[in-house]
Amino acid sequence: MANLSHLDDSDQPRMVDVSAKTETTRVATATCLVTLGRDLLSQMDNGELHNKKGPVLQTAILAGITGTKKTSDLIPLCHPLALDSAKIEITPHNDESLRITATAKTTSRTGVEMEALTGASVAALTLYDMCKAANPAIIISDLKLFKKTGGKSDYKA
Repeated sequence: MANLSHLDDSDQPRMVDVSAKTETTRVATATCLVTLGRDLLSQMDNGELHNKKGPVLQTAILAGITGTKKTSDLIPLCHPLALDSAKIEITPHNDESLRITATAKTTSRTGVEMEALTGASVAALTLYDMCKAANPAIIISDLKLFKKTGGKSDYKA
């Protein structure tokens, strides 16, 4: 079994000690898909969906940014990070679904993968919440780390 960094020598949960690491610029991008259905997406006007709750995509973007900033409040062993940047983009994937791309950036001793993944997740959940009355069969799928740079190693899916 792989060495899990969040377990100590007694297999008890712990927050990883990053004090000896060097501060570097770290960037992570996560993506996911939200399948809203053709009927909902056909209602897009100038790149936005509107409903009784307001502008759907703009609200999801704001929620995703908030999610990146609140990650350590939601994930117990994540380090609280001062983010230099958080960006959420929502773009058409096909005629039924949207792609969410969340990018988080910091200069720190630890990475921002969890912040990017949380941002994408919260944006997707906000889309679901704002559109569920029109289509309760919305699907959120394919959440993944797309790439990360900085720190000990880089990664690209």
